[in-house]
Amino acid sequence: MVVAMVAASMASGLRIKAMAELCCYLTVVLCAFLVPCLAKLTTIEHPVKPNRSLSFLVVGDWGRKGFYNQSEVAFQMGRIGEKLKIDFVISTGDNFYDNGLTSVYDPAFRDSFTNIYTAKSLQKPWYSVLGNHDYRGNVEAQLNPTLRSVDKRWICMRSFVLKTELIDIFFVDTTPFVDKYFTDPEDHTYDWKGVEPRKNYLSSLIKDLKAEMRNSTALWKFAVGHHAIKSLGHHGDTAQLIKFLLPVLKDNNVDVYMNGHDHCLEHITSMNGAMQYLTSGGGSKAWRGDLKPDDDVNHSAKFLYDGQGFMSVEMNENEAMILFYDVEGLVLHQWKISKQLRSAV
Repeated sequence: MVVAMVAASMASGLRIKAMAELCCYLTVVLCAFLVPCLAKLTTIEHPVKPNRSLSFLVVGDWGRKGFYNQSEVAFQMGRIGEKLKIDFVISTGDNFYDNGLTSVYDPAFRDSFTNIYTAKSLQKPWYSVLGNHDYRGNVEAQLNPTLRSVDKRWICMRSFVLKTELIDIFFVDTTPFVDKYFTDPEDHTYDWKGVEPRKNYLSSLIKDLKAEMRNSTALWKFAVGHHAIKSLGHHGDTAQLIKFLLPVLKDNNVDVYMNGHDHCLEHITSMNGAMQYLTSGGGSKAWRGDLKPDDDVNHSAKFLYDGQGFMSVEMNENEAMILFYDVEGLVLHQWKISKQLRSAV
């Protein structure tokens, strides 16, 4: 009897210990994927290939349940992803149209993501930021780690840093910067929980970005946001990003800024620096017919395409090769930057 009681007590103790360890593990996971620690941006580490190279795809403005050629773009992404043996995918936002997700149970998550990007090569982490359409839904649902139990690829946060041995990529929540969503939202309702008071949110974000970029020792630095800093597309330049974000990127020698928002593909070069502006917003609905090449008075645009498509990036310590593809997987534009020369070729 005594032995049995001792055994039962030990078993109970082991169960309690196991539960405690599980709770501790879950707390670590939630902290890693939900909230920055001590007001700093969350950092995710991703390994490079054995030969110290890296390759990834970039797509934006896609979530339309396969319509508007989303499925066709996804197919070509799978083909190119296999060819390049990609390490991950970057989404530049507007992940679910028209109004984000309603909850973690919203079937749009499967209908627009899981069931569309089915190629084996695309079964890699998807590092994603929010777009303005995502803010029209339940933002916390899209950020919730619960979605990873539905599709483990999904990693979405407001702002965070992806670190590898080659490159630090800074993901920036750009929607709260844009004044018109607050002053003239038209008929749309935005979910500003976690953002308001806006002034404090943006001030903290800029402070954290400055600190992370200043402390970065990475050979390459890229930044990702939904809204364009420079664009000749429908929406054009984003004045608030030029005022508040661009100086931070320039001061910290960021090589490339990548965005979506305009449903097109673009490469615009900096006229007073080395930074390049790349738009990859052709994941589904496009062909608006309102590109503004005549606004390019400084001839800074290297490439403009009013249609669906995506980008690929291949890089090592010495150079980065960037290619733009259309909906049929044809290469429309390619561009190489040498890190030694820090100039586009």
